[in-house]
Amino acid sequence: MKQPFYDWNCWLSVSLWCLFGGLNGTFVTRNSRPNIVLLMADDLGVGDVCCYGNDTVSTPNIDRLASEGVRLTQHLAAASVCTPSRAAFLTGRYPIRSGMASPFNLNRALIWLGGSGGLPTNETTFAKLLQHRGYRTGLIGKWHQGLSCASRNDHCFHPLNHGFDYFYGLPFGLFSDCQPSKTPELHRWLRIKLWISTAVLGLVPLLLLIPKFARWFPVPWKVILVFALLAFLFFVSWYSSYGFTRRWNCILMRNHEIIQQPMKEERVASLMLKEALAFIDRYKREPFLLFVSFLHVHTPLITKKKFVGHSKYGSYGDNVEEMDWMVGKILDALDRELLANHTLVYFTSDHGGRLEAQDGGTQAGGWNGIYKGGKGMGGWEGGIRVPGIFRWPTVLEAGKVIDEPTSLMDIYPTLSYIGGGIPPQDRVIDGRNLMPLLEGRVSHSDHEFLFHYCGVYLHTARWHQKDYASMFAPMRGKIAYLQIQKYWCVFSAYCCHQVNVCTSLGSAFQPTGAFPLSFRIPFETWVSVGRSHIFLV
Repeated sequence: MKQPFYDWNCWLSVSLWCLFGGLNGTFVTRNSRPNIVLLMADDLGVGDVCCYGNDTVSTPNIDRLASEGVRLTQHLAAASVCTPSRAAFLTGRYPIRSGMASPFNLNRALIWLGGSGGLPTNETTFAKLLQHRGYRTGLIGKWHQGLSCASRNDHCFHPLNHGFDYFYGLPFGLFSDCQPSKTPELHRWLRIKLWISTAVLGLVPLLLLIPKFARWFPVPWKVILVFALLAFLFFVSWYSSYGFTRRWNCILMRNHEIIQQPMKEERVASLMLKEALAFIDRYKREPFLLFVSFLHVHTPLITKKKFVGHSKYGSYGDNVEEMDWMVGKILDALDRELLANHTLVYFTSDHGGRLEAQDGGTQAGGWNGIYKGGKGMGGWEGGIRVPGIFRWPTVLEAGKVIDEPTSLMDIYPTLSYIGGGIPPQDRVIDGRNLMPLLEGRVSHSDHEFLFHYCGVYLHTARWHQKDYASMFAPMRGKIAYLQIQKYWCVFSAYCCHQVNVCTSLGSAFQPTGAFPLSFRIPFETWVSVGRSHIFLV
């Protein structure tokens, strides 16, 4: 008897499902929209991860991502401090284009949650692009792109106004001022100067009392009271901000609701992990974008007891290994829900490690490997070179290593491509779609120039000559420097312990060498520089 057609059709469907879906039951096609999980560390040095050459720290879960995916060795942040780097990551544009770069050393990153600055509402983040394509989007952890504009409750810069359906975390970030027992991190040396100035002003009325009571010469009480009032008003003017930074900046939010103010910093990491796992469970049946922005490994290094003393490198190493454990929990959740084959996972850091961070006289910052400089140091390699790992089973080759220059800004067009989003056509997108490079369809990066700023001043420009097989040929390993309006970022040392984060100074620079090349410098909001020249030194 002839078997009905629908029986053969059913048998064929089941066979194909088993063949292409594998044991975890996920049918994967290149054209289907994957889930996306973005993992970003805070202040992690490229030399802090085992798969990037540090064989003395234990990061098995991050190493697992690298062994099962693609590792980028020339992955670069667009800025060496948090706010502008994250703005570039979210928008695919140099931060100077959107106004997220500052010419002031004290404010190169957002420092007050109560301020009116933030990522402009007319900027389109990758979360907004994917949200329009039906993705459920969530941000767990650090935001640091501003909160409100005109009033404390308008929340115009809030993640929910930039494409995220759900937010749980810190609108500002974690820093030492969030722990009363730690040395203040925010403008520490300025605060010391303010305390000294207050003490000097406070001494004036006290000193005026001496000749009055000694009857050396008459001093009117009005004069003494005026000086005392001036000292008091000066003290109130600055202490009302700096004296309450823990309450103003260290808050935990769920969407628009403040959950903890000030937050209980010891439990925040555990709560973040719980929320991340809950988000995966809640939206496992539809495409989702989950951006987990870790508080690790920014100071203060708050670590669970089970990891304290676990590493060879004190509190910093313990914090790195705890973060790796959290990465492992997220990967386990994807495996448990049979989502691994249908999920693109990306791991990186917002910029290089902070060399100046100390805790009780011991190093509390990251290691940037062989590269000079660190956080806050313009275009020096240690401040901008970051880990970059992509994993997408069945699509990306496992264990592949790519030595081409890439940028955090490339995530924007890459996610737009794989999620079916349409980038805005009314602005320049500086990032490049990485999928052709990751899949091996092309062998060279689409970047010819990459620019690195110190605030709004251009520090270095990287030239990747496309018609040469080797990277940066024929000037392999060289950096291209550019003079812009006679300003030049200068650093007096490899790190700046006296001021916490290195400041940049504007100074004249006379380039030496040949090979002048003309090109257009990215600008839109802060500076108008037109056309200039690049010199290879």
